[in-house]
Amino acid sequence: MRTKTIWLTALVVLATVSGARAVDGLGVGLILGEPSGISIKKWITNDRAFDAAAAWSMSEHERFQFHADYLIHTFGWFNPGVQPGKLPFYYGIGGRIRLANDNYRYWHDERYHSDRTSIGVRVPFGIEYLAASAPLEFFLEIVPVLDLAPDTHVGVNGAIGFRYYFR
Repeated sequence: MRTKTIWLTALVVLATVSGARAVDGLGVGLILGEPSGISIKKWITNDRAFDAAAAWSMSEHERFQFHADYLIHTFGWFNPGVQPGKLPFYYGIGGRIRLANDNYRYWHDERYHSDRTSIGVRVPFGIEYLAASAPLEFFLEIVPVLDLAPDTHVGVNGAIGFRYYFR
């Protein structure tokens, strides 16, 4: 309990000390879900960004995954203009590479696969909250995935997360 209190206090102090907005600098944080790991994001314009994550699947097959996405944010659906403290919707396209630590079976076809690496295309959809007074971002996303190699397989990733932005 004491460790959680220390981490929460440190996060609040960092958030209040910095005057940075969430759309400035490089965001680093955690992504929790399928998969879970470290997430980064870099805004390239007021409504476009790149994000990436190095994460671990907690599913039955325990796979490491690296993914990167190009994201387009739509601020007008919930509020006009790019302003922190708002809820932009985002969508994009990206790719992933997934490594398995052992052989695995796809649940839908019961075919045995011995190749440990799969490469696929991601299409993320999400919503995020850009904090108005702190360099923080909170997000929720769902991501249809089409693995292309070594075999074709359709799946879904989904997660919640946050990022702290460093100037």
